[in-house]
Amino acid sequence: MEDCQEIVDVCKKCNVKLAVCHVLRYTPWVTTIKDIIDSGRIGDVVNIRLTEPVGFWHFAHSFVRGNWRNSSSSSFSLLAKSCHDVDLINHWMAPKCCTSVSSFGHLTHFTKENKPAEAASRCLDCPVEQECPYSAKKIYIDAYKAGVRGWPVKVITEVVDLENITEALRKGPYGKCVYDSDNNVVSHQVVNFQFDDGATANFSMVAFTKHICKREVKVYGTKGEIAYEGGWDKMHICDFRTGNTEYWPIVQDYPREMSGHGGADFHLVKTFIGSLKNGGQQIVTGPEETLRSHLLVFAAEKARLENKVVNIKPDGSFS
Repeated sequence: MEDCQEIVDVCKKCNVKLAVCHVLRYTPWVTTIKDIIDSGRIGDVVNIRLTEPVGFWHFAHSFVRGNWRNSSSSSFSLLAKSCHDVDLINHWMAPKCCTSVSSFGHLTHFTKENKPAEAASRCLDCPVEQECPYSAKKIYIDAYKAGVRGWPVKVITEVVDLENITEALRKGPYGKCVYDSDNNVVSHQVVNFQFDDGATANFSMVAFTKHICKREVKVYGTKGEIAYEGGWDKMHICDFRTGNTEYWPIVQDYPREMSGHGGADFHLVKTFIGSLKNGGQQIVTGPEETLRSHLLVFAAEKARLENKVVNIKPDGSFS
C-alpha cells in the first residue's frame, strides 16, 4: 500500500503521465453503464451488485498452480484478480465516496484435506485424473490437441508443442495436483461497500464457475435498474415510471486486429497517446483515482483478515 502511495507522489512531483492498465474501464459495456448512470435515466444509484466468475479451471491455472497462488510471493486474490472490479464500483458510484467496507472470504476445496486418497502428486501419474475437473492433462494437453496455442498453454512453456507441454507438466508447478500446491489465496470473497450518501455496493469473486470473467452487473436506481452480463450486445434498462424494459446497444468501436480485452486495449492506448499530445484527452485511469480504488482493495482485505468493518477517511486512508 505504501508503494502505491509512493508511485503517485513521485508522479505528481515529477509531472509524470501515468495510466494504470485497468482495461475494463475502457470496455464499451463499462462506459455505457457509466453514461446511463450519469444521464439520470435510472435516478439516483442506491446499490450496485457486481459478480466476477473467475472460472473453475482458470482459477486452478492462475491461483492454485500459477504465479498468483501464494500471497507471500505475489499478492492476495482481491488485489491480483479483482482490483479492476473494485475500481469499477468506485468509478460508477462517483462522485459518491466510500466510507466503510466489510469483507468475507476463504480458501475452499483446493487444500490437502480434500485430496482423494487414490490421487497422485502429479496429474500425468494420477489414476483418478479423468474424474478430476482440474486435471492438468485436460487443461493443457487436451486443449493443445484441440488446437489451442495461446493462453493458457503458452504460459507453461516457451515452445508450444506436445513434447514441451508434457515436460512442463512432469516437472513444473502446472502439472501438480491442485490439492498438493502451496497456494493460500482465497477462492471466493465478498466485499460490501457503504458510501457517504447511504448507497451500498456488493462485489463477489468466486472460482467455481462455468464462465470465465464474464462479469454480471446490476445497478439499482430510484427510477430504474440496469442489467448486464458478459457477452451481451445490449444493456437492459428497466424504467420504473413506464414499466418498460429498454435495450441500449453497446457500440464496439475498435479495429478487429486490436480486439484484446474486448477492444479495451485499443482504447487504452489511444487515450494514453491522446493525453501526450498538446490539449489531448485526460487519462481515464490516472494515478490518483486508481490509488483510491486500490486503497479500498487493501481496506477490504484488512476487513476480511480481521473480521471487522473498516472505516474509510475522506482522503481514502484507513487504520
